[in-house]
Order: sequence, then structure tokens, then C-alpha cells
Amino acid sequence: MTNASLRLLVIAGVLILAVAALAGAKPASAAEQRIDVVEQIGVLRQQTWNWQRLMKVRRTPTAYEERTSVSTTFLESLRDLWRTRAERARTRAQDPPHEPAWRCIHRHEAAEAGGWSASTGNGYYGGLQMSVQFQVALAPELVRRKGTADNWSAIEQMWVAERAVRRGYGFTPWPSSARACGLL
Repeated sequence: MTNASLRLLVIAGVLILAVAALAGAKPASAAEQRIDVVEQIGVLRQQTWNWQRLMKVRRTPTAYEERTSVSTTFLESLRDLWRTRAERARTRAQDPPHEPAWRCIHRHEAAEAGGWSASTGNGYYGGLQMSVQFQVALAPELVRRKGTADNWSAIEQMWVAERAVRRGYGFTPWPSSARACGLL
């Protein structure tokens, strides 16, 4: 055997070992990948339902098919479907129906007193200055989870105010501000 042949043989052996090492260095087994995708589906489903709960719209139904499916392709398509649903719900939630009205009321209620996190000590909280009774009646889940409205996001506060409109109160819980905004 010549020196060149020996070198080629050594190089081929090194390449074979490198390919074998790379092939065996898979980041996760199929079972671990399945678990990851199933967990992702659960997170995306919960995000979708959280936005829907905030908007008080019907929750997207599920048959929990990921619990019994073994098809990776099916699970990945189901994950992508829930990702799309979560994004649509989030996008819809970012655009409350009366947003310009709520922003106007906010300017008159609490813009100078701490913005959306206003807690002035007068018994009213948040950017729309909602009483505790109002908050408990219209958003008990948020009160339980986050406390008073001064701890809620602006979007959450607007959606709770939307609940008042849907219940027939209109803008009357904010008589002076709503009048100043031309809503009453």
C-alpha cells in the first residue's frame, strides 16, 4: 500500500466516524419531540382561550386529539392551527370595539393621575377609574388573578369596560368623562 492510499484510507475512516457521530447526535428522540409538540399545543390553546375569555367570546372547542395521536405530522399541523388561532385571538383582542371612546375617557379620568396604573386612593382604580364593586361584578377572574384594575393592562381594562357596554350600561359608569367625550 502506498502512502497516498493509506492517507485516503485514514481520511475515509475519519469521515465515516464523523458522519456516524453526527447521525447519532440527534437532539431528541421521537418521543421527546412528540412531548414538546404536545406541550406547545397546550400553551397555544391556553393563550387562545385567555384572549377569548378576556373578550367574553365563545371558547374554541377542542377534542384534545394530541393526547392520542402518534403522528408527528398531524401533531405539528395541530400545533400550527393553534398558533394561528392564538395569533388571531390576540390580534382581535388588541382592537376593542370602542377603543377611541375608552382612550378619551382615560384622558379625562386618569391620564394625569398615573395613567392606566392609576391608584389615587379615592376608591377607583386603573385608567378608567373603576370601583372595586364594578371590577368584581364584571371581571372577577381578573380581580382574583391580578388584583384591582391598576394592575391590569390597558387592553384588559378596555375589555372589562366593553362588558359594561354589552350589559346595557353604555358609558354611564363614567358620566362626566363620557359627556366630555361626546358619548352621552
